[in-house]
Order: sequence, then C-alpha cells, then structure tokens
Amino acid sequence: MDDSGVRILVVGASGLIGAHVADALRERGHEVTTAARTVRAGVDRALDVVEADVDKMRSVLAGHDGVVFATRTEEQRPLPKPIYPVFRRNMVEPVVRLFTAGRSEGLTRGVLLGSYYTYFDRLHPEWRLAERSTYVRCRVEQAREGRAAAGAGLPIAVLELPFVVGRSGERMPNWAGPLESWARSGWPLVAPAGGTAMTSAQRVALAAVDALEAGSNEDIPMADENLTYAEMIERIAGAVGRSRRVRRLPSALVRTSLRAGSALQRLSGRESGVDPAQFGDLLLTDLFVDPPTSHSLADAFRESFPSHQ
Repeated sequence: MDDSGVRILVVGASGLIGAHVADALRERGHEVTTAARTVRAGVDRALDVVEADVDKMRSVLAGHDGVVFATRTEEQRPLPKPIYPVFRRNMVEPVVRLFTAGRSEGLTRGVLLGSYYTYFDRLHPEWRLAERSTYVRCRVEQAREGRAAAGAGLPIAVLELPFVVGRSGERMPNWAGPLESWARSGWPLVAPAGGTAMTSAQRVALAAVDALEAGSNEDIPMADENLTYAEMIERIAGAVGRSRRVRRLPSALVRTSLRAGSALQRLSGRESGVDPAQFGDLLLTDLFVDPPTSHSLADAFRESFPSHQ
C-alpha cells in the first residue's frame, strides 16, 4: 500500500493520544486534519461523533485517505441502569457510522484505539469478560461491527491499549491526577496484588502511524513494560520526588471493599462499565501483555508526574 504523503483525519485529536498521533503523522510527512467535539487550539474541525450522522461524517472525511478514531469512554463512572444502550450509543454506533462513511468516501486505511480488555477476552475466554462487563462487550462490538461496516477495502487496525503514560501540553492520562496527589501526600502508599501492561502516548502514536502506513487489519496489543501495581506506584512516587515503600493490600480486603461498592451501586439503581466486584478479580491479576517491547517508560512517567522540587 502506498504510504507516502497520505491525508489522515484524527478524530479525538484534543485528547492526549490523539494529539500525539497528529504530531507523529506530520513528522512522517503526512497531511493531517484534526477533529474533536469543539474547535479549539490544535483542532481543525468540529465533529461530535455521538450526534453526527453518516452524511455529516462523510463531509468531514471527504478528501482523506484514512482515519484514526481516538475518542474514549469512561468505563468506571456509574450510570443509571440500564447502561448498555448508553455505552453502545457512545462507543459502538459512532464507529460503525464513521467507517460506513469512510468506505463510502473511498478511504483505504483506519485505526481504532481500543482496550487491552479485548486482548484478554480473546486470550482467556474462561474469564467471560465480554459477558460480564458492559464496557468490554462494547469494545468487542466496536471492533467487530466497525470492521464489518468498513468492508474489505478499508482495513482497520485495532490498537489494544493498557495504562498509558505521557503528556502533551496540559493533556495527561485521566487516571494520573488522583495518583499524583496521593504520591505527593504524606499518606502511606499501598497496592493490591496484580499488575498491568503499560505503554506511552508517544509509542501508541508511532504504532498508529505504522499501522496506517501498512494498511493493517490486525488486533495489536500494546505493551512496553509489564509492572506490578506496587512497581507502578513506586515509579510515580519516585517521579514526583517522594520515593517510599509501597505496602501490599490484603487481597481479601480488596475483594470485600469492591463487592461492597458493587452492592451499593445496585441499591442505588446504577452500574458502571466494569462492575467493581468483577474488577476486584482483575485488579488482583497480572494483566500483562507478552512479550513487551521493553522500551523504557521512564521519560513518560516523568512527563505525567513531574517533580516540583
């Protein structure tokens, strides 16, 4: 596939990863149009993917060779039941419309930024993640139905993302703020058993550009380092200049607390994309992607958690 000087639309360019993708594309000599819900500095076109119909998306995609879908959904925020229609409306249907529009406009390549939960759903079907989690179910549907809408002429690479560190201007990971405040405080640091794969926004951006240039249709799990949660919190504390020991939380306490949280959600008529009771089992598991690239995340940690000393 010809990868020289293609024109790419980046949807969700106001976010951390979308901003890095746009920069990486330009550095490779590609022409970039950026889109987000509202026009602001660094955003060329307004596109509300939840509200836009196929015709609106076609008008934004016209003249492009490819598209990157880099918007995100908050899976932990409790919503009134039933939540599946809300998640599907926010996650699945926009992707189907976007790639339907892309096929109509003759696009030849696309990238969907997904979640590593779909990787683990394939790897461990006995966990029944898509069955037990609305968020994972919609991630699976997003990739499957998006590719079906795109058709054979529009290959879609799905980057399956773990925890992402890094920064772009004031943009930073959505989970970083509370952990930074905790690491800077005088409170003891504790962590459950288990761990997670991690990558950086810059590495995701490079993988996205590689996939676009190759016209990839693959599922691509991302991991630069596999860290236990204790190691991750130690890295954060070290980055902010407050290095200290991280103690292990008893697994029974973690499970009990999260089950109580799940029960309270049910009593209030609300639920989240990843149920807290199930999340307790995942939190105590090594959600590692093998093999990782072993590319160091030290600089990305320092970007996300800068020392003020």
